[in-house]
Amino acid sequence: MNAAATNASIRKGDQVRVMSGRDKGKTGRVLGVDPRRRTVTVEHANIIKRHTRANPSKNVKGGIVEKEGPIQISNVLLFCASCSKHARVGHKPMPDGTKVRICRRCGTTLEK
Repeated sequence: MNAAATNASIRKGDQVRVMSGRDKGKTGRVLGVDPRRRTVTVEHANIIKRHTRANPSKNVKGGIVEKEGPIQISNVLLFCASCSKHARVGHKPMPDGTKVRICRRCGTTLEK
């Protein structure tokens, strides 16, 4: 299976809702997408702690750092701003030949 094909519906910068796991119900912006591992990093979701060593050359303080961890792409759904709910994604061809993502619930486009 092509890893890039499974990732066509969620992109960096999208608003998504976490549908399963300990952060179920949280909504946040996608910070990054890893198509090979089929994961996304969502702002303020799946917070993990990393113990870091101080590094004076990079001006990094040591201690416990909290950051967002990856979430399986199948555990998030796009958030539609017009109907204020999570939505499955559909694709609709435009007259100029491009394809846009649409909300299956209300039919509005999800592009910015």
